[in-house]
Amino acid sequence: MNERSILVVAHAHRDDTVEAAHRVVTALRASGATPVMAASDLQEVAAVDPHFPDVDVLGEEVAVDEVELAIVLGGDGTILRAAELVREGTAPILGINMGHVGFLAEIERDDMDAAVARVIERDYSVEERMALSVRVKDPEGRVVYSTWALNEATVEKSSRERMIEVVVEIDGRPLTSFGCDGMVVSTPTGATAYNFSAGGPVIWPGVEAIAVVPLSAHALFARPLVVAPGAPVAIELLDRNVGSAILWCDGRRSHELPSGARVIVRRSSRPVRLARLHPSVFTDRLVRKFQLPVAGWRGADS
Repeated sequence: MNERSILVVAHAHRDDTVEAAHRVVTALRASGATPVMAASDLQEVAAVDPHFPDVDVLGEEVAVDEVELAIVLGGDGTILRAAELVREGTAPILGINMGHVGFLAEIERDDMDAAVARVIERDYSVEERMALSVRVKDPEGRVVYSTWALNEATVEKSSRERMIEVVVEIDGRPLTSFGCDGMVVSTPTGATAYNFSAGGPVIWPGVEAIAVVPLSAHALFARPLVVAPGAPVAIELLDRNVGSAILWCDGRRSHELPSGARVIVRRSSRPVRLARLHPSVFTDRLVRKFQLPVAGWRGADS
């Protein structure tokens, strides 16, 4: 049997996360698998736990395309970071929620040991989530920046006192222009993240769609839009902008946008893969994470 490399992603901001990482790494070693960590994560946990077990370093001893699966200990932000780490490979991500809402996490911390045992047995399924491809063009039409997003790409004003003027384009055609604080372009996965806070629609993960949501727009026609995944969305900063803007992807990667810049967002050809241990209904996840009231429900029709 080929040696198995399992990535463990954890931040040392909480003692219980470091303790959990120690347990996971120890269990993987005992099973014969090779635990792997990013160098920065390893440095952080080793500073908190001097007796932290030996692991291989991602990118130095183990290449990303050799990683079988990533076990993530943390909330949604840590899962987004893990998605960055494995982006150039094929490893699915298993999230173990150590935070609060943890919408992307598969299980809670109390089930961690059982989850690791199932990973060792390869007893999991893989769900693919749509990601976004994001490009920035300068006023001359040259691509000056490209990246991707799992949750959302946002164009936001840089200065608090000035709004930005944008033209929204859908599927190669102009739709409308207005002044606003920004624009959110979201995947179904990101529908319960920034999109949700901005008043955008909740989109079930099985729906293939992109949401476009204005932030504090000064216009009559400035409602959230849901467009087909094959329709590119472009946000163009008008030349008359006085204030500057910035592009953020998943709240992690950013790029300054001058007047005349154009941000093109479309479906990425490479999805993000999530490991699942249990069949789950998204409705149940919404009810549980948002603690929605369901008293009085008499059961589904047969």
